[in-house]
Amino acid sequence: MARPQSAAEFDKKKVVAENRRARFDYAIEQVFEAGIALQGTEVKSLRFGEGTIAESYAEVTGGEVWLINANIPEFSHGNRFNHEPKRPRKLLLNWREINKLHAGVMRQGMTLVPLSVYFNSRGRAKVELALAKGKKAHDKRESIKERDWKRDKQRLMKERG
Repeated sequence: MARPQSAAEFDKKKVVAENRRARFDYAIEQVFEAGIALQGTEVKSLRFGEGTIAESYAEVTGGEVWLINANIPEFSHGNRFNHEPKRPRKLLLNWREINKLHAGVMRQGMTLVPLSVYFNSRGRAKVELALAKGKKAHDKRESIKERDWKRDKQRLMKERG
């Protein structure tokens, strides 16, 4: 069985899009790496560094995982074979991973949030998908305080040498 890896273990060669807001809005429980079923012009757009996943999410439907609302703009030289920018895209996962994601969403009320889209060393487009719980306002304030304290601590350590 494939185990979920930490974010540091994924082989990221070229990061195309990153959802930095997700780490602030959600408490991340598990991170999965998933492949994406893309059309030709979508791959070309991603290779040019275009694409956003800021407002996107994933859902489990009929035993498959779909990336919803991710924006990959049309390729400039794609003519009539261009793709639809915000179409749902199928994520390629192991069936055990799909069952874990489905159980987390249904039983524990978690959310599937894409953290980044990147190309690995083999040139394949991948999505870093997180099983996460939404943070409350007081949790967000706590993380802001923690971030500010870390920054101040680094500044003090730098001053004292």
